[in-house]
Amino acid sequence: MSSHTNMWFYISLVFLFTYNVMASGPIDTTLGFVSQPLNQSNFDIQKPYNLPVDQRYNFFGEVHKLWVFKTDKPHSRKSKTNPRTEIRIRGYDYSSGVWQFEAYGYVPSDTNGVCIMQIFGSKPPKASTTMLTVYNSSLYYYRNQVILSDLYNKWFRLNVIHDVEDNNVKVYIDGILKHEGRVRVGPHIHHYFKCGVYSQKEGSFYMESRWKDIRIFRLHD
Repeated sequence: MSSHTNMWFYISLVFLFTYNVMASGPIDTTLGFVSQPLNQSNFDIQKPYNLPVDQRYNFFGEVHKLWVFKTDKPHSRKSKTNPRTEIRIRGYDYSSGVWQFEAYGYVPSDTNGVCIMQIFGSKPPKASTTMLTVYNSSLYYYRNQVILSDLYNKWFRLNVIHDVEDNNVKVYIDGILKHEGRVRVGPHIHHYFKCGVYSQKEGSFYMESRWKDIRIFRLHD
């Protein structure tokens, strides 16, 4: 093989290697989606019913901080669910189409046994289509699959895409696909996005998460 042929052979290998690395690397999940306008009025804070908002939530320097204690009351007098402090996104409830939640999240190391993000809406008796939970320094899809290990004390970008008609959810961390699967409901179920802290089994006494740059997208028609 001539030196000229060798050179092109190695160039081709480098090209293929670079292409494969780029193809499996981070992607922009928002391409083809349209960002929806959001302001503080879209953020409905669900917190223990007997406490004022500022005792379980603050918004400072573009960061939403939400916390709850295992001994707290539920979010309403009639609710029998575990305590929570969550941002319930209002104005973008949906039952069709392809929708995307994007935000940067942060979970401190004293938080365990908690849901930090969910797509609400499912056929009874279930209440959610997707839940992302924290157990022992890892982020899980429900409790079935690890989405992110070594989670604590660092910011990560979360993108969750819900294709209603296809019954499909994709979860990305920092632009890398970490979960894709069919969900248990079909069209015409009422959905919306939530993030914060919602106590689960084996929950720690104190639970906290922080969020910034929250955005909602819809796939362009």
